[in-house]
Amino acid sequence: METDLQTPDPQPEIKPKPKPASKRKVVNAFFPTLGVAMLLATLFTAWTPNSLFASNLQEQLRLILTPQAPAEAVINTPQPQLRIGIVAGHNGNDSGAVCTNEDGEVDLTEAEVNLEIAELVKKNLEAQNFQVDLLNEFDTRLNGYRAVALVSIHNDSCEYINDEATGFKVASSLDTRDINRAQRLTACLVDRYQNTTRLTFHAGSITGDMREYHAFSEIDPNTITAIIETGFLNLDRDILTKQTELVASGVTQGILCFVNNESVIPTPFPTSAP
Repeated sequence: METDLQTPDPQPEIKPKPKPASKRKVVNAFFPTLGVAMLLATLFTAWTPNSLFASNLQEQLRLILTPQAPAEAVINTPQPQLRIGIVAGHNGNDSGAVCTNEDGEVDLTEAEVNLEIAELVKKNLEAQNFQVDLLNEFDTRLNGYRAVALVSIHNDSCEYINDEATGFKVASSLDTRDINRAQRLTACLVDRYQNTTRLTFHAGSITGDMREYHAFSEIDPNTITAIIETGFLNLDRDILTKQTELVASGVTQGILCFVNNESVIPTPFPTSAP
């Protein structure tokens, strides 16, 4: 009896499964793609429609890829210094008021006191980063002088007048172009000097010569100016000669009040000389 032997079915060929790509290869492929996309996005953002198909692609790429200067380089650009003029009254010309001792010998002149105060004011303002010119009474630089402010420092008589001859005086030009600013400078000097030195404002003895001070007509008309007599060389001699730094501080504070636009009550501005 014959037995039919069946041929077994051929087994399917088993192919090896492909190994999954490593995560590292995927990441490495991703970042270049991302970088290209970001660059293209930057280019499309930077270009205007008119330059979309321009031929200066290399120049635009150079501008985009060139490192720019940090913002601090612009922010920290130093600002120009403000100029202030200080006149040392009578200096370089004459002695001004002359003080004598009991023997009739000259022991103090107004010019000496004015110069010492002016030099201290200059030093104080320079410490606040202002550019300061120390000027003589008839300095040639006064012709057309331009500054944010000009203050001339003087003092009153060495002679005894009466018990009321003490205190300080401030005056501005009658012909100023800017009355409001002239009022501010005068008011600042009066307020700050009085508060610093405790001397009284001797408004009653302001003369026409003060309001018509020669420098007022020599400087540039846009320069705001004032003249201050910081005291009487008789009754106020001690504070003027022994507390000179305090006196200079009062003048300095008055100028800073004006330049920095600080709050102050305006001093009535005279319309005519007495």
